[in-house]
Amino acid sequence: MLALPVAAQRSPAAPSMIDRVVARSDPPPQQYRALRRLEAQSDKLGGSAWMEAWTAVAPATGFGYQIIGEGGSGFVRGKVLKPWLDGEKKMWADGDPERASFSHENYSFIERGLTPEGLSRLDVKSRRKDVLLVDGAIFVNPEDGDLVRIEGRLSKTPSFWTRRVEVVRHYERINGVRVPVAIESIASVLIAGRSTFKMTYQYETINGYQVGVPQRGAPAPAAPTIEPARHR
Repeated sequence: MLALPVAAQRSPAAPSMIDRVVARSDPPPQQYRALRRLEAQSDKLGGSAWMEAWTAVAPATGFGYQIIGEGGSGFVRGKVLKPWLDGEKKMWADGDPERASFSHENYSFIERGLTPEGLSRLDVKSRRKDVLLVDGAIFVNPEDGDLVRIEGRLSKTPSFWTRRVEVVRHYERINGVRVPVAIESIASVLIAGRSTFKMTYQYETINGYQVGVPQRGAPAPAAPTIEPARHR
């Protein structure tokens, strides 16, 4: 039997990290219940506030929340914290979570290799202006492309009053489902100046399974704050 040419014996090229990330199918949980703690501060207005709320998603009812504790500036609570929850409720009602997927329709990608912490970095550039898309970088598990963190600037500001929003979003896989565990942002807002926001999650159930016992006043530990990456 004749031996095949060397070129014919080679196995197909392994998919690139970009291919792995784009090929992943990681829909948000269909059902969950989580205790969240939201905190915000405005430098110029000198106000800070916090809020604790039970949040839940269910197929029949969508996203809902119940505030169980709050304190600090009423202005910050009314203009920053509660609107965040209301905005998420609208996003789920509109079916928007899928609009932010890491697809070639939404993003262009550049591989940047491994970081000192052992994650693969991909720089991302949104293909359209959208408050759900980020210009910056994503950090993924090099073995399977599983998302660990997003850093960057929102490609579209949420309002006329907001000039720039830098975000860091942390993710974990809990009971096989990838979920956000912490979100941090720094925004430049007209009149209010520099404003910071942080939200942490403690999950009680995901897709019908008990995964934790949330405790009020003790939000889930978040990864250290990292300055948002700049798109190169």
